[in-house]
Amino acid sequence: MKAGIGYLAWIVGVVQFFVIHGIAESAWAKPAYSWARNNISDLGNAHCAMQSEPEPRYICSPEHGLMNFSFVTLGLLLVVGVVLAGGALWRRGAAGVVARVLLVGAGAGFALAGLAPADVDEDQHVLGALLIMAVGNVGLVLAAFRLRERVPAPLRWATGLLGVTAITALGLFLSHRYLGLGMGGMERVAAFPLLVWALGAGVFGLVRPAGRTGESTRGTVSAGHLGHAG
Repeated sequence: MKAGIGYLAWIVGVVQFFVIHGIAESAWAKPAYSWARNNISDLGNAHCAMQSEPEPRYICSPEHGLMNFSFVTLGLLLVVGVVLAGGALWRRGAAGVVARVLLVGAGAGFALAGLAPADVDEDQHVLGALLIMAVGNVGLVLAAFRLRERVPAPLRWATGLLGVTAITALGLFLSHRYLGLGMGGMERVAAFPLLVWALGAGVFGLVRPAGRTGESTRGTVSAGHLGHAG
């Protein structure tokens, strides 16, 4: 039950984020919001103004309050998911614990980004972004090596691949190399893999709860055989 709540928290957190992202971007007047030209955090900026860094653009987000609420909600639900479902997904050991701590850091980063919009407290907002795209993505790569045996190999490989892709994209984003995706596009390649993974892991956990039961059953059967042999 506890793990199921954690998986559901991941799913709800990610889905509400993308739904509200769509609502907030559709509320923009001309020039329209662009996934290529605009940062994700532009949707949460509290004031209408011309922004020069890292690329010149005019920002005016009528639904910034809703978007910041979504950032905070996503962050809290990511943390809830890690705390409640972590034991069911990852094996015991220091590496697994570190991976979960780093993923909790990513959740804290989303919450911080929502509480401190970029045009209100830039330093705190940048810290939140680094927790998401640096700390969280390192945690994702590390998590790939500590997933339980019951997790299918494709999901394990996808976890590591998403983490490596996101870290690479972060390096490109920070060096202003966007490879034709634009500033906003490259930022999304650095930030969204963690969300894609959380959604996928949440769905996996809910549709395959029998895996954990199966492991427990095998342990019970083995214990029964040993008792019989005794």
